[in-house]
Amino acid sequence: METFFGHMKDELNYKDCSSIKELRLAVNEYMTHYNSERYQWTLKKMTPDEFRSHLIAA
Repeated sequence: METFFGHMKDELNYKDCSSIKELRLAVNEYMTHYNSERYQWTLKKMTPDEFRSHLIAA
């Protein structure tokens, strides 16, 4: 959890959001990117979604 928020603060350009609605949309888009597209060294170079599927299939 702490790693996720650390990456989010570094990678999400939240200061450009002019409303709470824009911020919510940006956070939701980042979460989708993080879970589905961003490969993680600690998860055997898989995305969190791929790693979860890998664990379920094992």
